[in-house]
Amino acid sequence: MMWNLAFISEEDFFLHVQETIQQYGEKLKPYDLKKFNSNIVDPIKLTFDKMVYHMSYEEIIRNEIFRQRDKANNNDIGYFHQSIFKYIKDCTVPSSGWDVIFSPKEGVDVPECGRVKTVYVEMKNKHNTMNSSASSKTYMKMQGQLLKDDDCACFLVEAIAKQSQNKTWQVSVDGVRQKHKRIRRVSMDEFYSLVTGQRDAFYQMCMILPEVIEKVLSYSGRVAVPHDTVIEELNELAKTKQGSLVLALYMLGFGSYTGFA
Repeated sequence: MMWNLAFISEEDFFLHVQETIQQYGEKLKPYDLKKFNSNIVDPIKLTFDKMVYHMSYEEIIRNEIFRQRDKANNNDIGYFHQSIFKYIKDCTVPSSGWDVIFSPKEGVDVPECGRVKTVYVEMKNKHNTMNSSASSKTYMKMQGQLLKDDDCACFLVEAIAKQSQNKTWQVSVDGVRQKHKRIRRVSMDEFYSLVTGQRDAFYQMCMILPEVIEKVLSYSGRVAVPHDTVIEELNELAKTKQGSLVLALYMLGFGSYTGFA
């Protein structure tokens, strides 16, 4: 494999992908009924899904298990996006406070701002993962950092932004529209470009990622697919209640309700 990423070594990238996959594996522990219903599933929604999409209850249950695993795996993808920067020059990944801090000796050229010494980064997987309250809290955190350090900029970096961008972030705080040219909303490709000095650095990383994942899996073995027991346990519950699988599913959410108890 020809290594085309100048900003990270093949060994470091392999290790980073391996650590991300290991976290995936931890989420693949088998689901039993207790784990499946740990946050109490919505039987009404599952019933609508089953009827509208013409699926069996078994398929709906498997899809719900996948959804729960996938939600947990989103944190692992956040780990991938954030922790890769600990291998990249002039970046640190603190254990708390900020997701990434970029502080090269020569400073950082920021659009509309000129050169600053340090960029502090809050990183999100997707542009719509913060509600207005979380946005306001993050913005005020960045305002506080500017007050402490007048030679810095603060970035909200989004892995999946609406578009490629590096622009002033505007947000409402207590109903008042706020903006500051050193508080910016930046897509992941633009942040990679800024940090590495390579315009298409993020694209190059994406192009080589599948091959590296395949290589990691070939070295460490495929992630084992677990045997989930949810459907078997629901069928047993249906037998004890002398009812159907749908009744057993309703019992998960409504077990103490009148008529179900």
